Amino acid sequence: MVCGGFVCTKNALCALNILYVLVSLLLIGVAAWGKWFDLVSSIRVVAGVIGVGIFLFLVAFVGLCGAVKHHQVLLFFYMIILFTVFVVQFSVSCACLTLNKDQQNNLLEVGWNKSEDTQKDIEKTLNCCGFSSFSYNGTCAARCFHRNPPPTCNTCSNTIQEYAGEVLRFVGGIGLFFSFTEILGVWLAHRYRNLKDPRSNPGAFL
Repeated sequence: MVCGGFVCTKNALCALNILYVLVSLLLIGVAAWGKWFDLVSSIRVVAGVIGVGIFLFLVAFVGLCGAVKHHQVLLFFYMIILFTVFVVQFSVSCACLTLNKDQQNNLLEVGWNKSEDTQKDIEKTLNCCGFSSFSYNGTCAARCFHRNPPPTCNTCSNTIQEYAGEVLRFVGGIGLFFSFTEILGVWLAHRYRNLKDPRSNPGAFL
């Protein structure tokens, strides 16, 4: 009965937060690796991914400390933060899965116009120029732009849209999966807070 109650819930909560720690370290490592090998030149993108990784690491650390020490305050704040993250992530994941072609195109164009570094990364990676149009008198980071005779490059919107639907479905599916692990974490933390430690005084509530 003990294993199915206090100890089992504690171990499950610890395991979940260890998983979050590993995911956060993976995000930070991938962002740093991409910047180190110049795969991503946009500081904003790298900083954003690293920021998400650090935030997830801190949340997981709070949850892990709360689980190990059965600390009521830490577990309470962990529940509140994790539930907020769940609401945001679940909403974004559902939006990714329900966007139509026009909405995808508008979203991609907004992202394209926000950063020149991102534009260069996409042009270099996908070997395309401009979003919906481009001028041969301008500049472009794509290989096709520097070929002789005069280049014949596709616009990036056409290339991106070939993969945008699949990428959004993948991102939405991954986000939806992790959002359910977060609500599981909230439930485990709530249940764990209301359990008595069998190793302590049976009359004390920690």
